[in-house]
Amino acid sequence: MDTERQVSEIFSQYESGVAYKNGLGKRGLYRQNRINERFYAGDQWYGAHCGETRPLVRHNLIKRIGDYKMAMVGSNPVSVQFAADGVDATVAMGEEVRRSRAAYCAGEKDALTFDGDGAMQINSVMTALSDYFKVTAERLKLPMLQDELLKKAYQTGTGVLYTYWDSRVRTGLFADEAKTRPITGDIACEVLDIENVYFGDPTEADVQAQPYILLVRRESVEALRRQARRYHRPQAEIDAIKADKDTGFMAGDRAADEPRDADKATVITKLWKEWNEDGTGFAVKAVTVCKGAVVRPAWELGVRLYPLAVFRWESRANCAYGDSEVTFLIPNQIAINRMLTAGVWAVMNMGMPIMVVNGDVVTGDVSNDPGQVLKVYGGAEDVSAAVRYVNPPAFSSEADRMIWSLIDNTLTQSGANDAALGDVAPNNTSAILAVREAASLPMQLVKARYYAFYEEVARIWAEFWVTQYGARALKMRDESGTWYFPFDGARYRDLLITARVDVGAATVWSESQCVQTLDSLLERGVLTVEQYLKRLPKGLVPDLEGLRRDAADNPAAELIDGVIEEVAAVDA
Repeated sequence: MDTERQVSEIFSQYESGVAYKNGLGKRGLYRQNRINERFYAGDQWYGAHCGETRPLVRHNLIKRIGDYKMAMVGSNPVSVQFAADGVDATVAMGEEVRRSRAAYCAGEKDALTFDGDGAMQINSVMTALSDYFKVTAERLKLPMLQDELLKKAYQTGTGVLYTYWDSRVRTGLFADEAKTRPITGDIACEVLDIENVYFGDPTEADVQAQPYILLVRRESVEALRRQARRYHRPQAEIDAIKADKDTGFMAGDRAADEPRDADKATVITKLWKEWNEDGTGFAVKAVTVCKGAVVRPAWELGVRLYPLAVFRWESRANCAYGDSEVTFLIPNQIAINRMLTAGVWAVMNMGMPIMVVNGDVVTGDVSNDPGQVLKVYGGAEDVSAAVRYVNPPAFSSEADRMIWSLIDNTLTQSGANDAALGDVAPNNTSAILAVREAASLPMQLVKARYYAFYEEVARIWAEFWVTQYGARALKMRDESGTWYFPFDGARYRDLLITARVDVGAATVWSESQCVQTLDSLLERGVLTVEQYLKRLPKGLVPDLEGLRRDAADNPAAELIDGVIEEVAAVDA
């Protein structure tokens, strides 16, 4: 396919995607998302044209509800366990894998070599991948990406995490013992705005079933020309890369006070699956284009999945894009702001009523300052009629009750009652936990979608590891310290690797309950001191490792009592 035809086809697909998004809802996806973002941030009087003569009050319920729900979804500690379908993974095998890892860390370099049918070797690798997920998540700052993704999903309905191969990443590893051939390249992640992601079939919710996906961004002309030279594009195409006007949603829906990126061009990266002739296999390919030029010609990603994981806050029927709760909270928010503003204005008028001055009698300047003396010439009647105040009508108490009733009902209907938000005195922990649990039940569906998204991220990362890593060591960080697990991705790329998310508790009292349970088990002799200290919540006791070493050297009863007293003091 020639360059002009290829670019024209991709931009035609882009325009079709823009038209579909403009037809979603009453305002279209772009404008609605912009409004939602402003209301969440607190800019809730934007465009109201109310002037500057009165205070414009806002009581930001949307942010409070959103922050609570995002915390409910993302606060639980999550771990990922990988497994290979068709391979036995018994408890006995797990114990053997743990012993072999300990022996390898102790210096037995052949401890990770297993005999037999290979099941032990595969289980050892799957355990290593589970631990390596934590290391990779720390390197990529996954918790920060999750916070950003959850916020975008709550505001716009859809959050997208894009994983790609970054050849510039330095690993610190070498392919030879002489350390002359450094190993470079690793995965990187980016949270994308749903406004910049276009699905080929907008009625298909399954990302992997999409015929193609378009990723759109604005980039400087200089950077695009530099990228085109890197991929040896013809000089005529490099010169054809020029700044263009904003297209799609960027043209016409941008606020007048927002800056324009005049020296940038719209660039589109298209991902698609190219099937072989008999339809039994495919390769995921990509191409990057802008108006009039191909910036990077088609290349294979090397993975067998679209590297995008999508989290939808609320699912739409027959739609690839999610729905936001903010859209339906905005009418309540506007009503609350208007009533509060009217109430504040009424109180201000009652406290500082309008002064009416007879200009024929009072000839001097009137400043309304306390203690000002006004000279009035005339008789007693002239003095009494010189100045008076216009008292406004009394503000109805029913209006005030209506305001707070609407606020309470909005919070309650959104599942954010006082117990859920923590606006209660913790006098009865069990009762509060029961109320919080009941309030959080509707969030289970959102949590289920989020954990499915998390598993999809894990599968995409595992796909990169087995297809792109080749022979390199995986960094492990566990109770043995930091060490490197020997790994050759090519040996495991034909396995059907699955990911399972394990979710921990994240209630306000979870750590306290954990410590109380451990205390009880230690006092009954079920746990040793070493087992007790090993299971304490992380960060609860300073220098916990030193305390564990002391416990191993002196497991006396008085040490047990000292440990319990110290933990109880910290917990209190």
